[in-house]
Amino acid sequence: MTGRTKSDVPLLVADEGPVRILTLNRPAERNAIDLATATAIDEAVTEFDADPVLRVAILAANGPAFCAGMDLKAFLRGERPSTVRGFAGLVEQPPAKPVIAAVEGAAVAGGFELVLACDLVVAAETAFFALPEVRRGLVAAGGGLLRLPGRMPYHLAMELALTGNRLAAADAGRQGLVNRLTPPGEALPAALELAREVGACGPLAVTATKKIIQDGPGWPRDEAFGRQRVLAEPVRSSADAAEGALAFTEKRAPVWTGK
Repeated sequence: MTGRTKSDVPLLVADEGPVRILTLNRPAERNAIDLATATAIDEAVTEFDADPVLRVAILAANGPAFCAGMDLKAFLRGERPSTVRGFAGLVEQPPAKPVIAAVEGAAVAGGFELVLACDLVVAAETAFFALPEVRRGLVAAGGGLLRLPGRMPYHLAMELALTGNRLAAADAGRQGLVNRLTPPGEALPAALELAREVGACGPLAVTATKKIIQDGPGWPRDEAFGRQRVLAEPVRSSADAAEGALAFTEKRAPVWTGK
């Protein structure tokens, strides 16, 4: 694994084979997002999407909290922790490749919205989620209100959003918001295991599959298969598809080229 380890760097970036690990590194501020952190996430995500070797990203955090949302002290100084990708350099334009959230402790406000912007979620049993903005007279405008009703039953999503109440990781798992629950301290190792499973699959197929699942529900019914075909056919005719079939017949692991 390679990456920066300076204590004053707001985001640590490390690559382990096809997996990029992004670690929020402001534990004294509960990993609250300021402009420097948002910019660092944007840059790391953009590099991740452009690098053909990298296939899956993990968003993790140092310290007892995953992320407390926007850094309110920085906000009061006039900062807006957003980039062209939106809040935290991620929520409006996530990468085309999959991202896994590895959550320990609190993921609240914008921290929960970061989790919701990810494609898979691994959480420790002691983690919890909340959108407490209404308690502060604010609106959860970082994607939480847009994404949450599609991830859990409408009335439960509405209750969380209107009350700001906490949702424990175990309850989130029962509602389908968490893929894997782990003992405390084990979220990142479990996320790495899941990332390797995804990374072992055809990269073109994974990217196309993610886009279809994300965009498909908004397609008109009579156009859905046509739009899917536009994404699926180039994958079907790729060298990777031929390699996948050949590897299956030869009973070996495929060697993907992303072509």
